[in-house]
Amino acid sequence: MRSTGYRRTVAALSVCSLALAASACGSGDDTASGKTRITVNCMPPKSAKVDRRFFEQDIASFEKQNPDIDVVAHDAFPCQDPKTFDAKLAGGQMEDVFYTYFTDAKHVVDINQAADLTPYVKELKSYGTLQQQLRDIYTVDGKIYGIPRTGYSMSLIYNKKLFAKAGLDPEQPPATWEELRADAKKIAALGDGTVGYADYSAQNQGGWHFTAELYSQGGDVVSADGKKATIDTPEGRAVLQNLHDMRWTDDSMGSKQLLVINDVQQMMGSGKLGMYLSAPDNIPILVKEKGGDYKDLALAPMPGGKGTLIGGDGYMVNKKASPDQIRAGLKWLDHMFLRPGAGFLGDYARAKKADAPVGLPEPRLFTGAADAKDQQVKKANANVPVENYQAFLAGNQSLTMKIEPPNAQQIYSVLDGAVSAVLTKKDADIDQLLKDASGKIDGILARG
Repeated sequence: MRSTGYRRTVAALSVCSLALAASACGSGDDTASGKTRITVNCMPPKSAKVDRRFFEQDIASFEKQNPDIDVVAHDAFPCQDPKTFDAKLAGGQMEDVFYTYFTDAKHVVDINQAADLTPYVKELKSYGTLQQQLRDIYTVDGKIYGIPRTGYSMSLIYNKKLFAKAGLDPEQPPATWEELRADAKKIAALGDGTVGYADYSAQNQGGWHFTAELYSQGGDVVSADGKKATIDTPEGRAVLQNLHDMRWTDDSMGSKQLLVINDVQQMMGSGKLGMYLSAPDNIPILVKEKGGDYKDLALAPMPGGKGTLIGGDGYMVNKKASPDQIRAGLKWLDHMFLRPGAGFLGDYARAKKADAPVGLPEPRLFTGAADAKDQQVKKANANVPVENYQAFLAGNQSLTMKIEPPNAQQIYSVLDGAVSAVLTKKDADIDQLLKDASGKIDGILARG
């Protein structure tokens, strides 16, 4: 799952009509007035005015530098709707260069809808500078099928103001789940509707956070071969027991449950929540939409010290694309997203002028000299309190990075039931919940 941003909204995805499929969505004729023509998606919608303007500016500069390439962009809100994604692929309606979540990569390859980029990647100047673990996500059976664009890892976001008010050290966030539980109890004791720790438990988001919490304990959701559930374990039991005890023994999670991301963000933005799990990209939402203040919001690595869930997105190329279209698509990706300190996501000076937040610790896409350059430009244009994120940056380095499980959304739906049960039923049977969820997940994995 993606944490925030226009990529994860609930509005419907714009799908090209069947009548236009050949000319506007799929690969069809790859030339227009002697140019190589490519269709691309994930253009910000008109409602996201600043992002839309930046995207259009970058396409214009790319076409000026590459007069032999014509880029036709389609906006989408969100960039990918899981309900229509497979239908677009199967129906020949997918763009030549199309957006995917990390969890899509193997599936798109398995259903034979992705072009093999291996022979062309050597022409992508920036490819070798990208983090290996992100490149590996789009590598299947030794062949390269996609290019990562962003990456994130889960963290603990906390309110420094409430920490201080509760007598806690705002510069010492909890490093273990035991410490988090103790801190949450002290924050909740402030009263006046203050909640120490909140968690999601509906719309598949509870299962997503269960997974993140399980990773932080050193556990896994499925076996290494992807065939069996591995949640009915001491680590899985610890996740549910901790949530149950904070909810019913400590009363540090509040009485309102079955929360989703917007509920929790509203609580944090209004200053009534001490902590919740998030990716760093939650912070601008909390400030710009929910009433929060940058100076009060800080990040820490996942409690537990063993692992963290990572996610993100990238682009793949339609299997129907011609060699010229593949080359043009890779050039476009390089220009738009893979230049340190430049491009749609990396032009920090431009973002600062538009009053967009600069200085958040992620995404961290590059390595070596490319990463150093990107971070240097980001630091020079920072307009948020970067010192609030140092604990996250330091602690995250020692965690094992794990992507979401296969069939993630189906599995999350199952795990939602277990999480919601312990948060709404004081007498919930944790052992039975884990046993039942394991059986359902085994069934999902068996069906592929």
